[in-house]
Amino acid sequence: MPLSLATINEDYRIVKINYTENKKQHLNDLGFIEGSKVKVLSSNMNGLIVLIKDARIAISKEVAMHIMV
Repeated sequence: MPLSLATINEDYRIVKINYTENKKQHLNDLGFIEGSKVKVLSSNMNGLIVLIKDARIAISKEVAMHIMV
């Protein structure tokens, strides 16, 4: 399922990132790597705040739709 549909405060693992190579590389640089643990800390209409590798990162819902957990 896409990360944008994940339940808040539940641990997930990134299974796949379905995005262009350029944007996928940017996400990899931020720590969004297949197999990494990720947790959604909060969600609103515009985006998500996620915890990945001990860092809090804000991403848009559009980007979160491309990250499969």
